[in-house]
Amino acid sequence: MVVIRLARGGAKARPFFNIVVADKRTRRDGRFIERIGFYNPIATAAEESIRIAQDRLTYWKSVGAQASPTVQRLIGQAAKKAA
Repeated sequence: MVVIRLARGGAKARPFFNIVVADKRTRRDGRFIERIGFYNPIATAAEESIRIAQDRLTYWKSVGAQASPTVQRLIGQAAKKAA
């Protein structure tokens, strides 16, 4: 099964997450199929905190990829910011 989830990056106490499409059996920060966005939880007001490629998200959902609950929440946040 293919999932859309977060892969952690950044340094200790400075998290940064990539939104990736990966096989469910791979490790959280391991191999992924495609990077479709990012999430920076500690972004300041001047910085972009979340970006998702909507066309790629739509494609992966159309072929059966399931988003994790956290990614579902972030998709909602991104939609609110875009509107």
